[in-house]
Amino acid sequence: MRAIDAAATTQPGEFEALVEVAGAAVARAALRMLGGAYGRRVVVVAGPGSNGADGRVAARRLTERGVHVSVIDAASAPAVLPRADLVIDAAFGTGFRGDWTSPDPNGAPVLAIDIPSGVDALTGAAGRGVLPVDRTITFAALKPGLLLPPGSVLAGVLELADIGLDVSGAEAHLVQHGDVAAWLPQRRADAHKWRSAAWIIAGNAGMLGAAHLAASAAQRTGAGMVRLSSPGIATDNAAPDEVVGKPLPSHGWAAEVLDNLDRFHSLLVGPGLGRADTTALSIREVVRRASVPVVVDADGLFALAWSGEGPRATLAERQSATVLTPHDGEYALLAGERVGPDRIAAARRLAARTTALVAHKGPAPVFADPDGRAVVVTAGDDRLATAGTGDVLAGIITALVAQGVPGFEAAAAGAWIHGQAARRAPRRGMVAGDLPALIPAVLETLG
Repeated sequence: MRAIDAAATTQPGEFEALVEVAGAAVARAALRMLGGAYGRRVVVVAGPGSNGADGRVAARRLTERGVHVSVIDAASAPAVLPRADLVIDAAFGTGFRGDWTSPDPNGAPVLAIDIPSGVDALTGAAGRGVLPVDRTITFAALKPGLLLPPGSVLAGVLELADIGLDVSGAEAHLVQHGDVAAWLPQRRADAHKWRSAAWIIAGNAGMLGAAHLAASAAQRTGAGMVRLSSPGIATDNAAPDEVVGKPLPSHGWAAEVLDNLDRFHSLLVGPGLGRADTTALSIREVVRRASVPVVVDADGLFALAWSGEGPRATLAERQSATVLTPHDGEYALLAGERVGPDRIAAARRLAARTTALVAHKGPAPVFADPDGRAVVVTAGDDRLATAGTGDVLAGIITALVAQGVPGFEAAAAGAWIHGQAARRAPRRGMVAGDLPALIPAVLETLG
């Protein structure tokens, strides 16, 4: 956005024209929040940059409509603002660096221009002195800091205003309902169970729950056949009824899996498998040589990270798609470094290093491929912060891949479906096992 802004204001008068358009959009948003102009009072906290200029234009336009407006310089703003019906935060925008303490709005709702002052537009980071606003009107395109916490929480309701800037060159995108609907294939008239068969290798004697969650999610997402193998478990009486069990030995099971993959269209390896050296060896061998797309989750990621040669040694020769699904701790194991504040850049780095698709889990999951394509999903919320939801996500992605959705789109669509399913659950008390039954209703909304 900084580059786009700079390119759009190279000629005399272009900056002023752009500020007029942006300020007018702010004034319209303010009037909607006010519910009218007559008798209303607005305080504008204006900084020295383009955000301040936008705020001053909005102040002028509101005054012309009969609103009583006070413009306060951000540098000298009091700790508590005068009483008003609305505060417009025009102090600092996407170029802000440093610390900012928001003045107390004195009970008034707050409208932020472009991004709440003090929020890092790239990462969403914010100091402790930044207060949440009620609404943010942002220009031309969303900024990552509006989607990633804590910025996503501080920004309130987002409103996107088109001010005539060309953002077609954007290299990161937000996944929305229409994207997911376009990615999901329609089931063919001659469909049968083996056209979308998925094999899940997950669970051990103490972690069968992870395997069941992944298998149930894969079924509910449309996999026609789900085979479940938990190495060393001969009979799993608690597995979902429709799942087909396939026993595998406790050790050295890679060859048996690889010899029986021909009828399957995706493979999930990892949830609840454990971290024994022999298990890790089998995981790496299967991932290295599997001829179908593979989703690697949980203990599968540990096996890749602790191979001695790093994950790329296992993944470099793969011909089919590989989807890695790390949370922050697993990311650190795979990458050899912590995530850092820029989650989009982090996902891109790991994808490039591993030559795999990365589904970086978190409050706003980020997806990246080795070529740098990236998307963000904001469909879920804090209901997903409970044990086992990652196993459900892995099962969803595996089922979508089995249905022919490319790995990158399957991972992003899977996270969107996952988040939407959680939003259909009660605000409190949801457990991961509630999610699979909620998936079909989400799929119905996609046509």
